[in-house]
Amino acid sequence: MTSPPEEICLHVCVTCRQAGGPDDKALRPGAILHRALMEALAHPDAPKVRVEPVECLSVCKRPCTIAVSGPGRWTYIYGDLNPEISVETILDGLRRYAATSDGLVPWRERPEAFRKGVVARIPPSKTNNAA
Repeated sequence: MTSPPEEICLHVCVTCRQAGGPDDKALRPGAILHRALMEALAHPDAPKVRVEPVECLSVCKRPCTIAVSGPGRWTYIYGDLNPEISVETILDGLRRYAATSDGLVPWRERPEAFRKGVVARIPPSKTNNAA
């Protein structure tokens, strides 16, 4: 069963920055990426996802970093994204992720930045139905 698209969540690390980058959080690449994604996702043809800014995804050596998740789906964490040019790639990846029932997009069908930038793939949690 496919999750409704609005249940897809995109976490964006807003504190991501390159070593020696600006201390001002608003100027950090992660914050810039978050703003660009929010603007792009406001368009009617954009994939329907919930965006949540987060203070840190603990992938500091591979900024900018995002995580994509949904109920019953695998979670992916991607790093090495360029806030200036990655928005369309991320939207493409989100569309492909939302089109699956379990979040598993075949490797060859992922955008190149997702193939090269994958940091982790986390299985969906199993619900315990035992009484």
